[in-house]
Amino acid sequence: MKMADKQHLKDLVSQVRRDIVRQVHAVNSGHPGGSLGCTEFLVALYNEIMDHNPSFNMDGTNEDLFFLSNGHISPVIYSVLARSGYFPVEELNTFRKLDSRLQGHPTTHEGLPGIRIASGSLGQGMSVAIGAAATKKLNGDSKLVFSLHGDGELQEGQIWEAAMYAAANKVDNLIATIDLNGQQIDGSTDEVLDLGDLGKKFDAFGWQVLRVKKGNDLDAVISGLQEAVELTGNGKPVCILLHTEMGHGVDFMMGSHAWHGIAPNDEQLADALSQNPETLGDY
Repeated sequence: MKMADKQHLKDLVSQVRRDIVRQVHAVNSGHPGGSLGCTEFLVALYNEIMDHNPSFNMDGTNEDLFFLSNGHISPVIYSVLARSGYFPVEELNTFRKLDSRLQGHPTTHEGLPGIRIASGSLGQGMSVAIGAAATKKLNGDSKLVFSLHGDGELQEGQIWEAAMYAAANKVDNLIATIDLNGQQIDGSTDEVLDLGDLGKKFDAFGWQVLRVKKGNDLDAVISGLQEAVELTGNGKPVCILLHTEMGHGVDFMMGSHAWHGIAPNDEQLADALSQNPETLGDY
């Protein structure tokens, strides 16, 4: 990347984090922890990796597609979509309000650009992504399909049915990323239901697996995504194990499942904003 481009991405990360905490604070509702942890990933994906069109059509022909499976981290995808030109940034003011297109979990019936599936019922997004990827293959469309999943979400059985299907059918235009922050709503994933060695699991299911150990480092995330793209087309779906920290960028939220689904109060908001400078303009 050019230095100016890299600085813009860093500025975008800071601004997106501000958007996240401001959205959930305004309505005293939402999921800041996972949203903050996935900020670098989604900023990199939409601004450095994917070939996508903010003009938006549901078919997504001849462009890369993204499906958010763990839909509760809607604050981060709304911010990234808005700041990528899909809809006005000012619309972030309507997050979780009555008659808003920005529901707590993304939905499609409001017609929000950038959202192709309703998500929130965990475990379903990989199946949808596989269907989209298979459709691209049938249509001779060479573009890729990306998806994002929480690590706690992998406790859902549908994930593993989908993983088995993708490998058996050589859906090799799919890159599924697992947000490995080790936290879920009731505690750590080790305590709630130990996931074991996910790398070995996906490998045994016939996937190509790679790890990004610094999932909150932009350079590492971009390099990992670029490597994943290079691995497509080789007969196997690709899985990225992305090691992140819940609440990253806001010190009192970092590493704690307590911030999975609660909003900061006024004092906490001010503290969070002081740690993430305004760079591209608040909405």
